[in-house]
Amino acid sequence: MTVCKWRKEHPGEVLKKKILDRTAKVAVIGMGYVGLPLAVEQARTGFSVVGIDCDSKKVEQINSGRSYIRDVPDDIVSALTENGRLSATDRFDQLREADVIIICVPTPLNSMRQPDLSCVVSAGREVAGRLRTGQLISLESTTFPGTTRDVLLPLLESTGLTAGSDFFLAYSPERVDPGNKCYSARDISKVVGGVTPLCREIACAFYEQSLKKLVRVSSPDTAEMTKILENTYRSVNIALVNEFMILCDRMGLDVWEIIDAAATKPFGFQPFYPGPGVGGHCIPVDPVYLSWKARDFDFRMRFIDLAGEINIQALEYVVHKLTAVLNINKKCLNGSRILIMGVAYKKDIDDVRESPALKIIDCLLKNRADVVYHDPYVPRILLPGGRYMESVNLTESEIAGADCVLIVTDHSCVDYQAVVDHARLVLDTRNATRNVSGGGDKITRI
Repeated sequence: MTVCKWRKEHPGEVLKKKILDRTAKVAVIGMGYVGLPLAVEQARTGFSVVGIDCDSKKVEQINSGRSYIRDVPDDIVSALTENGRLSATDRFDQLREADVIIICVPTPLNSMRQPDLSCVVSAGREVAGRLRTGQLISLESTTFPGTTRDVLLPLLESTGLTAGSDFFLAYSPERVDPGNKCYSARDISKVVGGVTPLCREIACAFYEQSLKKLVRVSSPDTAEMTKILENTYRSVNIALVNEFMILCDRMGLDVWEIIDAAATKPFGFQPFYPGPGVGGHCIPVDPVYLSWKARDFDFRMRFIDLAGEINIQALEYVVHKLTAVLNINKKCLNGSRILIMGVAYKKDIDDVRESPALKIIDCLLKNRADVVYHDPYVPRILLPGGRYMESVNLTESEIAGADCVLIVTDHSCVDYQAVVDHARLVLDTRNATRNVSGGGDKITRI
């Protein structure tokens, strides 16, 4: 007689089946520029998704079928909320029901310009308080190598459950590019590193349901360092071209023409473009995370530190150049009316995080300039000290009334020919006026 031994399925097998047949419930913690597009993509794939955010306004907008991020259309959010695939809440209790939990919370710098992981720790504690067998937790917030293993893992294992057997933990960095019309989240390859091989296998099974290509790496630390390297690469190269900008300006050379000429080489050169510094959550912040962590290994990241200094210098140089342009035209910065064109950190988006424009405006105000701004995507900004400033309409009289128009962000929807036609002076930090005619001596490009 043959005796069949009953075998209890491993929690990983159970979870993987749920993922593959898309009955797994997904929770996304943090519904910002990363979390909302991710939640929408997973809901479109067929998963039931709940977004968790402490901001009640975001929760209300999602549940009413409205998006607050330009890259996510209202009609898609509305369709997903109507069919029950997407919902939002400001309560963490629904984590108990979730099979997959994705953490997409901010990782900023504190007032001392050191990594602030308080949001990651807070989210980790919320998850740990509701952790059960058979859940996948994936951290997507950009951070320094070791965060998943040394910060998040101990929080979760303090429950008595073990990663790789009871629950599954991975790191998979977000790689979204706000405003990029060529590459959506689905098109960008996804780097995945698990605390154990099975953790990575479960995480990959989940992500490959909605993404075209996965890049499997050996550990969460490797995945964390991959993201830091990507953004450090950009920071250093932007600093290099910003330093070229300053030198070319002093030498009377057109840095934009030089970059375009160099870019005709089919190998060995990738064009980066100068500007008034760097902005956004990633490039000004992520390299600092790595530089800070490197100190634990008695190592100094000299390129990172120097790049940060140069990019700050570029911002200061814009203010210096504006002062010089006004002086040449017998004006002083004190009392001059300056119209800032664009305050988002890059064109065609509404994100002002770490935007150079905010620092430039603050500097100009401290020098007692009369400052106004126009940005079709950002109706209001908060300045240091708690003061709000609202965008002005881009009328002929507003342009003509400014002593100088300072182009900081080159939004595509702006008619720069009209700006040049009606402006007294234009200082262009983005080469936005390259195709206008009749500007003559009133345009200065840096």
